[in-house]
Amino acid sequence: MASNDAVLLSITDQIATITLNRPDRMNALDQSMIAGLSDALDQIEADSANIGAVIIEGSGGTFMAGGDVKFFYQMAQSPAGEARPLIETMINRVHDIIIRITALPCPVVAKLDGAVAGFGISLMNACDLAVAAEETVFTLAYIHIGTSPDGGSTHSLTRLVGMKKAKEIALLGDRFSAEEAYDCGLINKVVPADQLPSATAKYATRLASGPRSAITRTKALLNAAPEATLSDQLSAEAKSFTECSLSDDFREGVTAFVEKRSPQFGKS
Repeated sequence: MASNDAVLLSITDQIATITLNRPDRMNALDQSMIAGLSDALDQIEADSANIGAVIIEGSGGTFMAGGDVKFFYQMAQSPAGEARPLIETMINRVHDIIIRITALPCPVVAKLDGAVAGFGISLMNACDLAVAAEETVFTLAYIHIGTSPDGGSTHSLTRLVGMKKAKEIALLGDRFSAEEAYDCGLINKVVPADQLPSATAKYATRLASGPRSAITRTKALLNAAPEATLSDQLSAEAKSFTECSLSDDFREGVTAFVEKRSPQFGKS
């Protein structure tokens, strides 16, 4: 099923795939893509009980080249009084998308190739795991058009790579390779381009076939951890572990361990 022409959504075997679909513009973010992402998330949220993982990918050999600069150029020609409400509305819609992706109960995997620039990095960072083709090129890029970042990248980068590296990425806007992204902790895996689909699918399939409640609760715990005190995090872990230990998946997991076989989660 499709969200709109700029964003496609398919759901197969409990895996939802969101495809950014403006290949002629290197999947640059514009109003149609913002609307398409929002629509796709509506559908995923409505069917979340039946979705175990989400993949976000780009079409045409690239993930996302950032915001559509032609759109920004048109706004820059307008008086500030006219441009401000348009920009504020757009940013609020974009930020809502980041919040919703992060809040999805199931894990989200970014499938990266070509260019990952500007908001593309923010979108990648909102995902739980990221796999990149070897030739993928990254740049935060905002500084080159005279603006500061959006999409939560100043929040996510400092937590993923540390303050000094985050400042280098954001203030200089230099391009860096997939290997560099891997080395600094931005992505989980680098593979040859022809292995990107299978490597991404492997992550998504493992997640979708895993113990659903435990994965959902673990994701929530990890997301909350940077802002929590140790005491609060221990309390949250205790509550989560207790709930998981009363589930059918836990019973299956420990039974399979004792019986020396692979667990079959979600079968009961």
